[in-house]
Amino acid sequence: MAIRIFIDQGHNPTGFHNTGARGHGLIEEDITYQVGQYLAGMLGNDPRFEVMLSRPTPTTVLGTNNTTSLAERVRMANEWPANYFISIHANANVNPNIRGAEMYIYSYNTQADWLAQHIMNGLVDFTDLTDNGIRLNPTLYVLRNTNMPAVLVEMGYLTNPQDAAIIRDQQWNIAYGIYRGILNYFGFMPM
Repeated sequence: MAIRIFIDQGHNPTGFHNTGARGHGLIEEDITYQVGQYLAGMLGNDPRFEVMLSRPTPTTVLGTNNTTSLAERVRMANEWPANYFISIHANANVNPNIRGAEMYIYSYNTQADWLAQHIMNGLVDFTDLTDNGIRLNPTLYVLRNTNMPAVLVEMGYLTNPQDAAIIRDQQWNIAYGIYRGILNYFGFMPM
């Protein structure tokens, strides 16, 4: 039986509620949409996986406000039901020197923690992103309300010039790094 991966492309399209970060001419919700599409394509072409996207089209809008947008993503994953939940985001900071990829999880020493470690390794191996670590954040809605191991991936900082260039130019590589991290977590070889 195929492993079910729910890919949550963070945020809604520009012009709606629950939109994301901005920096260096980049818009988070556009990048998360595209990286999610690339990742879904990789997983979808691998018979060991089934995949569902939170935003199957660039115009998909979830919920009617920030709270219901998050709740809808969790509801979709829980009802499918997914075996794993991966939420894709890009970060921002008032300090433009802050950079690097980060993973957020609900608790340490869990399947989500181990999956996050593998995804981070994949990102560092296949992109020019730096490892900012696996971080605990049990307050994040999508991490505390999913019924399966969940990882929130922050691809890097749109507000940092180096990360912004990577996020702009290496979106396929970012998706491939996440994909290879998932494969390594399961001990699978690329097909």
